[in-house]
Amino acid sequence: MTLKTASVLAFERNLDISDAFFWQFDSHSKTTELKPVGIQTKSVRGTISNRQKAAIANDPAKLDAEIEKANLQTVDVAALDHDCDTLLVKWSCKVLPFTGKPSVCNDQDYQTKLLEVVNSYLTEQGVAELSRRYAANIANARWLWRNRLGAETIKVTVSLSANGDDSVAEIADAKKLSLTNFDDVNADVAKISAFIEQGLKGETFVILYVKAEVKVGYGQEVYPSQELVLDTGKTKSKELYKKHDIAGMHSQKISNAIRTVDTWYPDAQFPVAAEPYAAVTTLGTAFRQPKQKQDFYSLFDGWVLNDTKPGVGQQHYIMSVLIRGGVFGASGKE
Repeated sequence: MTLKTASVLAFERNLDISDAFFWQFDSHSKTTELKPVGIQTKSVRGTISNRQKAAIANDPAKLDAEIEKANLQTVDVAALDHDCDTLLVKWSCKVLPFTGKPSVCNDQDYQTKLLEVVNSYLTEQGVAELSRRYAANIANARWLWRNRLGAETIKVTVSLSANGDDSVAEIADAKKLSLTNFDDVNADVAKISAFIEQGLKGETFVILYVKAEVKVGYGQEVYPSQELVLDTGKTKSKELYKKHDIAGMHSQKISNAIRTVDTWYPDAQFPVAAEPYAAVTTLGTAFRQPKQKQDFYSLFDGWVLNDTKPGVGQQHYIMSVLIRGGVFGASGKE
């Protein structure tokens, strides 16, 4: 019987990442008093600055009439208090054992072959390379996104306990670590990597508590996650994420940064997140095109169904997508 991809196939994520929440303090104070970062709403009268149609842009009178219109906006903002210059961001990551066994699979023959493929990878390659890349992305504070760009310094601390007593690693200035390659591995990154590897192997229970002290300046704006406003009748044009009145960042956004490990796609110039099509929405580009047979499904099906083992880099990529988790069944395919 010819082996076919299971119509129902799903994997749970192995890096279980929490939301992150924002606190603040004054780095020059002798006592570190933490205060939550809240969300404020403000209404502003902006200018009309969007690109205009040629008929308006080329007619001074029409353009003046358009400019006179008020661009009224009600938006959420988050900023440090006037007496605080440092943002503190905290989140946790539980590392679950990666065996390749799907959480749901309706074809036992397919599951047997899939486990053979994953076991061969774990035996021949192991998870050391992926663990090193995940650790690098924790240490370099990629997960701070826009907050990283405007920081003077960033101190990242990774601990095995929520109160920080059992510290694993402390990166004094995360901005010095590269965002474009994973060759800059120091002793602290190696420590984090070792724990992630142990967790993925199932050798021990691993949960990492991560915090970053981000010096951005007194009263400066900071950037939580932005909520997707589906109700078009809402008065706010921008709504920020919060929980119990504390500004926060979605776990999905942090997860995307941590799994930004794929440098194996064609003509790679920078790492992208492990996704089936290597999609980067901010660039409007899928870096792994099915036409090139370099997307996850083409490589994965070739390996499992046809015993076409890809190169080592593509093997790492395939496993990083499985560790990401998702629904990969063949139902609905033509």
